[in-house]
Order: sequence, then C-alpha cells, then structure tokens
Amino acid sequence: MNNEHNIYRFNREQAPQGGKELLPGGEHTVLGASLLPPFASEYEVVLLGMGCFWGAERRLWQQPGVAVTAVGYAGGETAYPSYQQVCTGLTGHTEVVLVVFDPLKTTLQQLLAIFWESHDPTQGLRQGNDTGSQYRSAIYTSKESQQPVIEQSYQQYQQKLTGSGFGTVTTEVRMGVPFYYAEDYHQQYLDKNPAGYCGLKGTGVSCS
Repeated sequence: MNNEHNIYRFNREQAPQGGKELLPGGEHTVLGASLLPPFASEYEVVLLGMGCFWGAERRLWQQPGVAVTAVGYAGGETAYPSYQQVCTGLTGHTEVVLVVFDPLKTTLQQLLAIFWESHDPTQGLRQGNDTGSQYRSAIYTSKESQQPVIEQSYQQYQQKLTGSGFGTVTTEVRMGVPFYYAEDYHQQYLDKNPAGYCGLKGTGVSCS
C-alpha cells in the first residue's frame, strides 16, 4: 500500500556531507527514560514534524502513554547533519520529534490528533514565522500497520480543514525514513529553558 504524500524534492547533489553521529547523553529530563534505543518491544515509534521541534516535543511528551521523546532531523539526504547544516536547507531534512509510545496507553490516532491540532499543516515550507524546508510538516512511519491509520487521519483532517476554509494539507508522509538525533542542547529544550521560544500554533480546527 503506497500512502505517501507531498514528497519533498530537493537537489541531493548539493546536500553537504554529514559529520559524526550525535547521540544525546543521559535520560529524558521529564520522562526519565533513555533517549536511545533499544526501546521496549511492545512500544511503537513515529516521527512527527510540525515546525520548530522545541515546542512540538513538549506538546508530545505531555501525552499520557508516551514513553520517550527526542528531537532530531529526518526526511533529507545528509547523514548525521548538524543543526547549522539543516538550517541551510541543503540537507533536505525537517525538524522532527521521535515519539516512542505504548499503544495500550495511547493510540496512534490520539497522537495524530495532537499533531494535526497543534500546527497548521497547510503552510508548506514554513510554520508561522519560521520559514524554510526544515520547518515543513511531516509524518514518517516506522511500520506498515501504521500507514492506513495515518492515511485515514490525513483524509479526515483535510475534510475538516476544507470545511473551515483552509487549503490543501502539505504534510509529507513517508515510511522508513532514517532519524538523526539533534544536538544535546535541543533535547527537552523547553524543560531546560521554560521561557524559551515556542512557535507552536494550530488552526483552531478540531479533529473531533
């Protein structure tokens, strides 16, 4: 089943070479769990991009049933990129949150509702005042069984947006996309810096 949407096209030949693998040290500052795999076998993983990953991560770690969150880069060409490289737009990556969740305590549908309602998925290569391909909306799935759930959610929210006068969803949807951890100072940024920047803002259109 091919449920890919809005694949971001960029010049892969211009993508810079990456550096060393960045692995965050320590535990999640809020949830207390390791940020690194292996995760419990019963958990599921999804990558969600909805603009600047600082505010997105905080919104997602607040959901009961989420075991771990971490921020990083995905969807592009450069392996192990730096934040500075991603900000050039040449890597093709977008900022994402790695969400590890217990499906017995929170469902993918519930996480997708948070995703849709917490940002504007019609804005293309920007999110609010944050502009560039690194802020594009994205859902990257980790397993085949997640695809029909995401496809149904995508189509249903598009109908909701259309009914409220919004345009076409530009969220990129792909499966099996590599995730590269961001630098340690980005992890749980708004827990470490409660007054830090958060550009997260939804459309006001509910999934329900």
